[in-house]
Amino acid sequence: MNNDLNQDPDRVRKRVRKRARDQVRDRDLVVGLDAGGTRTRAVLASAVDGRVLGQGVSGPGNALTVPVPLLTEHLAEAVARAVPEPDRARVVAVASGFAGAAETAPDEPGRLNALAALTAALRRLGITADSVGVSSDIEAAFASAPGAPADGLALVAGTGAVAMRISDRRCAVTVGGDGWLLGDDGGGFWIGRSAVRAALRMADGRGDPTTLADAVGRALGVPIEVLPYAEDRLAGGVAGLGGLADMGGEGGLGGAGERDGVGRPSGAGGRGGVGSPSGASGRDGLGSPSGAGGPDGLGTPSGAGSRDGVGSPRSASGPNHAAGPVSADASPSASPSVGDSGVSGTARERLPAEPEWSPARRAAYRMHLLPAVMAEPPIHLARLAPLVAEAARHQDAVAQAILDEAADHLLEPVRALAPRKGERIVATGGLLGPEGPLTALLGERLKALGLTLDWVADGCGGAVALARLGHGGSPPSSRTS
Repeated sequence: MNNDLNQDPDRVRKRVRKRARDQVRDRDLVVGLDAGGTRTRAVLASAVDGRVLGQGVSGPGNALTVPVPLLTEHLAEAVARAVPEPDRARVVAVASGFAGAAETAPDEPGRLNALAALTAALRRLGITADSVGVSSDIEAAFASAPGAPADGLALVAGTGAVAMRISDRRCAVTVGGDGWLLGDDGGGFWIGRSAVRAALRMADGRGDPTTLADAVGRALGVPIEVLPYAEDRLAGGVAGLGGLADMGGEGGLGGAGERDGVGRPSGAGGRGGVGSPSGASGRDGLGSPSGAGGPDGLGTPSGAGSRDGVGSPRSASGPNHAAGPVSADASPSASPSVGDSGVSGTARERLPAEPEWSPARRAAYRMHLLPAVMAEPPIHLARLAPLVAEAARHQDAVAQAILDEAADHLLEPVRALAPRKGERIVATGGLLGPEGPLTALLGERLKALGLTLDWVADGCGGAVALARLGHGGSPPSSRTS
């Protein structure tokens, strides 16, 4: 009879102890965080196999731009939603990827802010993990690729844009990511600002005709009677033209996934059925742009983006409408088509190449548009990136030119990293997602260099993988889809 009673007592004791350890370990949990310019996302997972057991989302998590007290609030909110109170004592490791927290030096401000806020948030929730790690959002996104790779290139295009060379799961070289004022060319903010510039140039007679003037004006609450093509619309000749700006109805220009708190744009929601951008405190300033992508940021987007991420537009009334520019969670191109919004191809063909736009109405347009733009933080322009993607899909030459130039800008930081042919490039941010508006454009440019993109939704999967490694595990892959 082969049972424990007939075996060596020492072997029996060892087996019992091992069984007890396994049972305890099976109960161990880890938390992975992706904190971008647009939103903060937390994932609860099994320490043994990485199975996702819970998720939570809150506001922006950029460690350089969000004050530490507010960052603490957002982290605590996201983790509390992901981890039920009875399970918090079982959390043995926490790993996080923060926008603005690259470890360039021991006293790097963003990393110190992130660690202080995360420590305070976990203490507030009663989580006493043995291991608490802080990485950049890009390092976490890179680890999200299948197999949790340790070396290669990472590219984020959400609200902002940045590229990194990753070595041993840490950033070795960074190119770009200098913020909306000094850099991030090609990200969601850059695209949104380009859309506003194109609209203003059309209004003052310097630029080519573009439906972006109408879409941007409606998104920012410009009165319908001063918009281009208003006479055609009011006469019923182009019924439903506003759908391009409405992005699918009264939900308005929401952006899933991206980075950088976005509130309601000045005047939005009053005219043309444009609702306020989704933003629980205003995440998804696009991501994160920076999203992404955030990228948001733009992680989203993004996101971005975000990471940080450009998020995919969605109704502000929907669930989890956290904040976010271009998020890393979804792509702006996921927005409803113009046809879904009520603009038929026939109606669009009836649009005049040059609208009947009088000097007085042009001046009134600028008078309304400029204050609406200036009333919000500049990063919130990333919210307009989905309008450019939508217009480009409908052959708007100005919008197409903006996206082409954005792809050129994203190629620059990759080139600066001197990539080797066949080297892995892990990309995140809504602009480069499966349906992202820059995916095909950048893909063509990278193909000439012998490179291809390996896209991940955000850094949560990588953060979980890093948390499991911190707990002594060896995760074969990330599983937070």
